[in-house]
Amino acid sequence: MKAEEVGLKGKEVLNEVKKAIVGKDRVLKLVLTTILADGHVLIEDLPGLAKTLMAKSFAGALGMRFTRVQFTPDLLPSDILGVSVFNQKTLEFEFRKGPVFTNVLLADEINRAPPKTQSALLEAMQERQVTIEGTTYSLPRPFVVIATQNPIEQEGTYPLPEAQLDRFLVRLRVGYPDRGEELEILRRRMNRKKEEVDLRAVTTPEEVLEMQRAIEEVYVSDAILEYITDIVATTRNDRKEIDVGASPRGSLALLKLSRAYAALGGRDYVIPDDVKAVAVPALSHRLILKRELWYTKVSQDSIMEKLLDRVPVPKFE
Repeated sequence: MKAEEVGLKGKEVLNEVKKAIVGKDRVLKLVLTTILADGHVLIEDLPGLAKTLMAKSFAGALGMRFTRVQFTPDLLPSDILGVSVFNQKTLEFEFRKGPVFTNVLLADEINRAPPKTQSALLEAMQERQVTIEGTTYSLPRPFVVIATQNPIEQEGTYPLPEAQLDRFLVRLRVGYPDRGEELEILRRRMNRKKEEVDLRAVTTPEEVLEMQRAIEEVYVSDAILEYITDIVATTRNDRKEIDVGASPRGSLALLKLSRAYAALGGRDYVIPDDVKAVAVPALSHRLILKRELWYTKVSQDSIMEKLLDRVPVPKFE
């Protein structure tokens, strides 16, 4: 599959998802970009902003299996990964797979589960496998974790550690719809006369894997590689507002996302605008701010936007 085909197929997927999600074109494109870059998505926003519907819609439009897990304080790692059960007929233990054995796993309110359960996802997210009692089981491919968390309500929650935050390729915020979009949401609900939105599968899991492989053929010039390096280096050199900048994993995330974003645009090469489009969602959650900024309205996103403006953009012909 060529980049042009990825772009056309990507438009089909986005058009199908837009039957369920009104507006939010940029967020939808970034979610699809992350899936094609073989990464995971963290959506941090208030309840009722269609985070769950978005994950389910992408799974449906991509023809992938969808599983939802509601994270709670009493959730155990085995509730996600699976458990060995003794079969009295065969007198042997059998492994019963948990909900992680899927294509799209929605980890709803991931910060409500204790750290031990959160960390159970680390191996699955990074290695695409889980190890139970010394036996390793491969997960279906493609495999995407879309996690949600409420940034306002912190009582009874366990903030994600930096090591796990780093495993998410992007962190996104959906935001409220504007007046016109909210009116359209109401009209669509009136017209379909039911809660569910019927979506058709535009692709299959095998086609998604082909699209992911096509991303590896997208050309990146040395000037773009230097631009990515300079952006990440800027996060490490700012000692006024940032304690810890992005690691090389951030550089790799920026590279993967830029290539996927270019392919969705139907191009087999990356331009500076591709890098700029994905830089804030790819890097802001990897920054650890100075302690004195914790109680201000300064956000990681706003700081990342300022840093991005400081980096000279390479000339591109």
